[in-house]
Amino acid sequence: MLTKFKFVLSAFFAIALLASCANSDGGDAAKAAAREAVEPSTADAAQTPATPATPTATTPAAPTGPTTVIDFKETTFDFGTVVSGEKVSHTYSFTNTGSEPLIISNAKGSCGCTVPEWPKEPIAVGATGEVTVVFDSKNKKGPRNQKVTLTANTDPPQTFIYLKGEVSPAAGDAAPAGQ
Repeated sequence: MLTKFKFVLSAFFAIALLASCANSDGGDAAKAAAREAVEPSTADAAQTPATPATPTATTPAAPTGPTTVIDFKETTFDFGTVVSGEKVSHTYSFTNTGSEPLIISNAKGSCGCTVPEWPKEPIAVGATGEVTVVFDSKNKKGPRNQKVTLTANTDPPQTFIYLKGEVSPAAGDAAPAGQ
């Protein structure tokens, strides 16, 4: 009787798991549900449906294939002190020092105020390229360390470059609180 109950309980959880995965692509979740039907597990494990392992939309995939090496002349640029509202632009030069063409698949600033432009075409072995970063200091104040993440066919796939400096308040914004 206990064996029959375990089988019915396992079948119920397997069906529930399959039903919860019906709107997904059916990949890894369906395989996990099939394993549940064959290999009964505890109630706690059955209550947590398996989810497919897919990269999130915010994490760009690195290009597949052979990797290469990106070598920046500088990875940090200190822009000094600017007044809030000014835009700072800096161009970072790099060389592909590896043995394969360099493919930069994405570049993303740490916030919407930091916007990078990068070469979209492959960079040949030994060739150079540039990444230009514009930082808009509007509504910013104090010390800044803006990060840009480059995703490429390198190992590791992400490389970081930085803009740092100080943003002082614009005229009229420096009034002390309470006045």
